[in-house]
Amino acid sequence: MGNSRKTKIGLTAGIVLLLSSVQVFAGECREDRAILRGDWGQAQFTIEVADDNAERSKGLMNRESMPKSAGMLFVYPRPKTVGFWMKNTLIPLDMIFMDRTGTVQHIHHQAQPGDLRPKFGGDNIQYVLEINGGLAEQMGIAPGTQLRHPTIPEDRAAWPC
Repeated sequence: MGNSRKTKIGLTAGIVLLLSSVQVFAGECREDRAILRGDWGQAQFTIEVADDNAERSKGLMNRESMPKSAGMLFVYPRPKTVGFWMKNTLIPLDMIFMDRTGTVQHIHHQAQPGDLRPKFGGDNIQYVLEINGGLAEQMGIAPGTQLRHPTIPEDRAAWPC
């Protein structure tokens, strides 16, 4: 009986700890982290933020590799039509286009290095997350997925910080 009670207490403590860690994961908003959620689950990327013209123009050019859990978040001051090309980009990328709420509207899968044809995500795009090519499909990231990041004002974010 004594061992059974200790086991129940241990299991209860473990479940509480697990739930606490999930809450912490979902609650952490940091400039260097993009968290996505959807019907497929959640994913977290360590990111660089490109939020001015010079940073957005350079993007991920001239990089020979990028860790699987990394990416770059392009932030525009207001929603607009944006197009990306792959000039001087050496790795294939998935481009995830999001509206002003951080909701995915379109994904351009597997943009090929050096391709000068623009890839458009639609109208009213304010955020674009670039990750390694093939990951969006592999993970199930699709339109409707939501981004959590502190650059999205809480009063309009689909998934506020």
